[in-house]
Amino acid sequence: MTLDTFDPATTTVDVIIVGSGAAGGMAAFSLTQAGLRCLILEAGRDYDPQSEVNMMAPESAAPLRGAATPDKPFGYFDATVGGGWEVDGEPYTMREGSDFRWYRPRMLGGRTNHWGRHAPRWGPYDFKPFSRDGLGVDWPIGYDDVAPFYDRVERMIGVNGGRLELENHPDSPANCLMPPPKPRVPEMLLKATCESMGIPVRAAHTAVLTRDMPHDVAPRSACFNATPCTRGCTIGAFFQTTTSFLPIAKATGRLTVVTDAMVSKVVMAGKDRAAGVEYVDRKTGARHKVEARAVVLAAGTLETTRLLLNSGESPAGLANASGELGRNLTDSTGASFRAFVPALADRPRYNEDGIGGQHVYIPFWLYGEQKRGELDFARGYHFEIGGRFGIPPAATLPRVWGAGLKKAVRAASGATIGMTLRGEMIPNKDTFCEIDQGVKDRFGIPVLRFSFRWSQHELNQVAHGQRIAHAVFKRMNATILSPELPPEKLITAGGEIIHELGTARMGADPRSSVVDSYGQAWDVKNLFLMDGAIFASGAHKNPTLTILALALRASERLAARLKSGALA
Repeated sequence: MTLDTFDPATTTVDVIIVGSGAAGGMAAFSLTQAGLRCLILEAGRDYDPQSEVNMMAPESAAPLRGAATPDKPFGYFDATVGGGWEVDGEPYTMREGSDFRWYRPRMLGGRTNHWGRHAPRWGPYDFKPFSRDGLGVDWPIGYDDVAPFYDRVERMIGVNGGRLELENHPDSPANCLMPPPKPRVPEMLLKATCESMGIPVRAAHTAVLTRDMPHDVAPRSACFNATPCTRGCTIGAFFQTTTSFLPIAKATGRLTVVTDAMVSKVVMAGKDRAAGVEYVDRKTGARHKVEARAVVLAAGTLETTRLLLNSGESPAGLANASGELGRNLTDSTGASFRAFVPALADRPRYNEDGIGGQHVYIPFWLYGEQKRGELDFARGYHFEIGGRFGIPPAATLPRVWGAGLKKAVRAASGATIGMTLRGEMIPNKDTFCEIDQGVKDRFGIPVLRFSFRWSQHELNQVAHGQRIAHAVFKRMNATILSPELPPEKLITAGGEIIHELGTARMGADPRSSVVDSYGQAWDVKNLFLMDGAIFASGAHKNPTLTILALALRASERLAARLKSGALA
């Protein structure tokens, strides 16, 4: 539904949900199944991958052969149809000396339409980091509290993978995971090389179906191993809310979805109770209010934080008695390494597409050394693996033309291996977001200003990862393509990995946290946060599976409290 056909004055709902991505989609699914009437307000435009995605066209059919542009930062066919690193008329600012990138999806389904689909469980150490190294804070919940929800989410969204049998990498119970795809030839070589060095390589847990998932409303088909997942998926093989949670929730008759609705603030009915929200029609600029018994913020870590900082009567924002709102911002560390492996050159051709992305990865394996103080960084990292037939890097090709170039491209195709580092950042006092009162977006809403820096822990972590990656490449007798760099130049910019977390963290004490262990705001009893803002820390593991599990847990708590009258 668009704002042209939606009348807030005549709409009666139990719960307003701001955002339609992982957390918002899960909330809509769970709450409507519980019999509650819900309204999703999505800032982006409507989006239907089944009618909009071009899965089969070659890159040569696109302008600039599909190359990235400012409005399509991941290429012409990427599923991002609105938003990106820069959104017209919606700026953000940075404090002097900071480098931070804020990626904002402006589309129904949010980032689930184009996420990386790596879906690992967090482990016991990830929920209790302070207890291990004295840095940051512990979560008020542990792995055992989240594990039952991991089980259910893996089945609900369709995750493939195998056993890990590693410290702090929990294995899923039987019947939670679909079978993993077979490793590609470069992945098999990397696995043999790493394991000869004592480095584990395991099947990646990936939210892509390897078996059909029948459903009366939203049937999803197994991946047919042919097209890039980042384009979106018309057959529903990879998890996105637009082909799963949202159509199922709509089919109950209890969900209304309104797109192009930019929520500007939470509207209060009293000191500790939300009445609803105010939103702006992104097409006309008109402002409206809509009311509900409860409000769920699931707009993404930083958009949720901006809403709260712009709400309430206090200059500190809403639900911020602790002063922690906007603080404790983290992102995953990132660094990329590549090498050309002569042993893989000119190998026989076969279909090496498989499911999109990696089939195997390298989980963090040095917890014992870290605990004993043998490493100069406190938190872990993992490597995501790339290697398959495709266009080889220019550095691997001779300076020839015509038939000679064609022969060289064919020989070098499939002989490059990439190791991409993703690591944990520890919250620090210099990394946060706040409202820039001197700058407003085109809707008149004050924008976020970022302060960001990596600590020495993160710099040492990526330096260690570079040494490991280059050692693996040398063991393969490969030619290293990525130059050796100091960590300050090697590490990605803040926000570039798009795993921002923690700016409205959960806790057991309202004096040091924004929400309780269910995402319920300490200061506003019918306000629930369900996205990455509530994370007390960020593990090196990708956060989406944990966001989904926590959103399911919180939604069932919210439904129970609404039905019992506890939030009346």
